[in-house]
Amino acid sequence: MLMAHPAVLRDLLDEYETLLVLNAAEGDEATRQRLDDVTYTLCVSTGTRDIDAAVIAARHRLPGARTFDDSVLTA
Repeated sequence: MLMAHPAVLRDLLDEYETLLVLNAAEGDEATRQRLDDVTYTLCVSTGTRDIDAAVIAARHRLPGARTFDDSVLTA
């Protein structure tokens, strides 16, 4: 799977969050369409099918998201 550049993901997340704050789902047709477009692009960019998973996946791929590695636990 192709991976979106972190800068692209950051821009998409910022725009998605801005549209949510502005309540784009209740806005005019152009604003609703932009929210749909950003939602779709985030899902495609992260290989997910719903926006909640896309947001989590995108945030996980941003620089600094994994500053602590707990994948190897010691006894």
